[in-house]
Amino acid sequence: MVHTASPTAPGATPTDLPEGARGGLGLLLLLGSLTAIGPLSLDMYLPAFPAMTNDLGANPAQIQLSLTTCLVGLALGQFVTGPLSDRWGRRRPVLVGLLAYALLALVSAAAPNAPALAVARFAQGFAGGMAAVVARAIVRDLYAGRAAAKYFSRLTLVFGLAPIAAPGLGSLVLRVGSWRVVFVTLAAFAALLTVAVAARLPETLPTHRRNSGGLGGIVRAMRPLVADQVYLGYTLTQGLAFAGLFAYISGSSFVFQDVFGVSAGTFSLLFGVNALAFVAVGQLNARLLDRFGPRTLLVGTLVVSTAAAAGVLTGALAGGPAVVAAALAVFVGSLGMVMPNGTALALDRHPSHAGTAAALMGALQAMVGSLAAPLVGLGGEGSAVPMATVLAASAALSLTAVLTLARPGRTTVGTH
Repeated sequence: MVHTASPTAPGATPTDLPEGARGGLGLLLLLGSLTAIGPLSLDMYLPAFPAMTNDLGANPAQIQLSLTTCLVGLALGQFVTGPLSDRWGRRRPVLVGLLAYALLALVSAAAPNAPALAVARFAQGFAGGMAAVVARAIVRDLYAGRAAAKYFSRLTLVFGLAPIAAPGLGSLVLRVGSWRVVFVTLAAFAALLTVAVAARLPETLPTHRRNSGGLGGIVRAMRPLVADQVYLGYTLTQGLAFAGLFAYISGSSFVFQDVFGVSAGTFSLLFGVNALAFVAVGQLNARLLDRFGPRTLLVGTLVVSTAAAAGVLTGALAGGPAVVAAALAVFVGSLGMVMPNGTALALDRHPSHAGTAAALMGALQAMVGSLAAPLVGLGGEGSAVPMATVLAASAALSLTAVLTLARPGRTTVGTH
């Protein structure tokens, strides 16, 4: 049936879920660990880049390619698995993805050269995307509206700690072994998470709420999402914001250490402070949702994010590391409020296709993000301006998307 799309009432939750499905801290940590697969996959081996370059006889660009292929794999894994989780339920895709991720992390560890590593990382990312996308759908199965935005905010507490811990953990592993041990560690993490999911993750999509119809059913489920400009607006808002974040992740090490000459220890401290700002703002968002709607907070924070990105660009043009560092802290911190509100607003549009909606959002987010690193690299390594330019453009376009495509009251075509 075709009708005007309208989100579920704020705070509404399904009533036909199994007893205990809305489990407390344990479920929050489990879902947070699933969403952390992406950051861990991307950030944990960053300290090993120089060693990998020497060991594999490659140049830095070839090693950095494995970062991009992993991100593309994450995108495609989400895109494929999300719709399947609407048909098969949530537990099965997570378990399959985690098991495959553990095996493929070992394949990455055994890569004999840079091209083989890039291929293995693509496959590893695909498997990681299978597990990560379902976590968003599970939250939408359990919560809607402000309640969903609050839960996504709490997830940033776990998700936000991953970028803090990953580079440090990678450095710690490198003290006791080679870069290959980093991937063995990721495999062990996935194996342990598989056991935890098998024992503790409830099935949140009852059989009678699942979609059917094979590939044709998946295509039909995708149509209302593509036709819903408000959903696409929020999804594009998220993707562009993530592009800015990935530009920061991929370029900040070169900017601070090579351009501004700060030490590795100082850079690690700055990186950690920014990640803590992301977490802290995410938790503040959960409190502010008691007084303001998710869209109000999203738009307001994107204004702040755009201003902060402009500050980064100003500092880069002026050659001022202090200005760049301060503006980056505001920019990264603001994303702790952008991500949960944007995710909740987008997924609220299509509760009966939560897996498909989460898949399209995650895939677009990862694909747009994968373009950020090459764009930063095009400007060379001797200036902070390329990274700052990508940041500023991403923030401005993200704000534009939410004010145009996702504006309130827009009539769209959708099927629930």
